Amino acid sequence: MKKGEPDRYRRGMNAEFWAAVYLRVCGYRILERRCRTPVGEIDIVARRGKNLVFVEVKTRMDMVTALESISPTQRGRIVRAAQYYMARLRGEFDPRFDVIAIVPPFSLRHIRNAWDLSGAL
Repeated sequence: MKKGEPDRYRRGMNAEFWAAVYLRVCGYRILERRCRTPVGEIDIVARRGKNLVFVEVKTRMDMVTALESISPTQRGRIVRAAQYYMARLRGEFDPRFDVIAIVPPFSLRHIRNAWDLSGAL
């Protein structure tokens, strides 16, 4: 492990916990956290009505850096993981890709529809 990796992992897990709490309070049902598929990982999979929401959680020292830290390559990987996940489900869902950015000590911003199924912003 690289120097600082355990701290980064712990901060990421903590951010995902608070993002899940926030989503529950907002009426979402958390289906999975740290959902691993053969094509990528999704931080949080949630459902609200017919929306199946795939949430990427980012924590950085400032909001701009947090929001800009999701590369096109990463968005594509998340989209592929979401498509894999949805292929296993029965039923009709409207997929949505959200970002929750968290800045210490605790500032949270929820970006709904951050990108679409093509990975475009």
